[in-house]
Amino acid sequence: MELLPLVCLCLLSCSGETSAAGDGVKVVVKEDDDAVLPCSLSTKEDITAKLFDWKKDGQKEVFFYDSGIHYNNGRPGQDEQFIGRVSHFQDQLKNGDASIKIIKTKMADSGTYSCDFPRLQPRQTFYIELVVGAAPRPFIATLAETKDWSLLQCEAHGDPLPTVEWKDSDNNTLNADTPQISERGGRSYITVKTTVTKTDNYSCVATQETISHRIAAVTFVHLTGAASEPSVTILKTDDGTVLQCVVRGASPKPKVEWQDSSGNILPVKDVKVTERGDSYDIVLQAALTKTDNFRCVVTQEEINHKIYAEIDATVNGSNTGLVVTIVVLSLLLVGSVVAGVVAVLYVKHRYKQNRQNES
Repeated sequence: MELLPLVCLCLLSCSGETSAAGDGVKVVVKEDDDAVLPCSLSTKEDITAKLFDWKKDGQKEVFFYDSGIHYNNGRPGQDEQFIGRVSHFQDQLKNGDASIKIIKTKMADSGTYSCDFPRLQPRQTFYIELVVGAAPRPFIATLAETKDWSLLQCEAHGDPLPTVEWKDSDNNTLNADTPQISERGGRSYITVKTTVTKTDNYSCVATQETISHRIAAVTFVHLTGAASEPSVTILKTDDGTVLQCVVRGASPKPKVEWQDSSGNILPVKDVKVTERGDSYDIVLQAALTKTDNFRCVVTQEEINHKIYAEIDATVNGSNTGLVVTIVVLSLLLVGSVVAGVVAVLYVKHRYKQNRQNES
């Protein structure tokens, strides 16, 4: 039975990514980084006295080794593109490892490499795809900032040119300006700007779908401005219906209260405070016991700022309204009776006075 060639991926790795690609291996690196191309016999037999030959795209001589003689110690024939840039791992030959390292990779180094053992029975050949041009970590800059907002810029490059997007700490994609593309030093750069209005960690993510590469840079933005309008809602819980108010990324720490339409502060049912750096996320709940207009008031006394959000709430099944109606109707009935009695007494009084005057 013919032995199937196996590639061992448990090898030394420089900067870059190594992944299975069909029957071969794909190595993805950034330009000017070093790349390790893996090639290892599954039998782990000593290849110190054997021959292996590396070629690019089936033609260019990359590295040739034969019983200790190779391109770096006098053997001629190496392609000019790789002279002085390729080395092997001498101490790993005893383990059947014929991997090589290419230093300071260029775009022109991208291609399919073969690692061939022509004298083995059966002959074994391994294939590795090298992709040079993975986007390096994006560069983030703050272009302008006030106490309420910050203008961020992200710049990235790579081949192929990556797509770039901004995300907050919850992985939400932010609205951003139209990407701008420019050329510098023979490279294409993509620049994307966004304006943020809360304290948070923000990520610039560069993605190259065609080579399955993604890389991100993170920056922390601390804004000491006014809190934005809170989010209010009504929730059904196991303990009943509650009013919920959510405040995100407030700094300095605000005071949060639920108030009814008369300005009375509602008792707190539950409160959760999360601190992120110098900013605060606050979730405040109060029990809903009556139909009314309620407001969640957020106050930052240090910066003399107050903001609120309102919500109308109706308590289903409550007899509060019925009680009020009954009380009002009762008062009306009582008032009618009193008014009638007063009218009768007044008529009698006038009649008596008229009789006296006639006599």
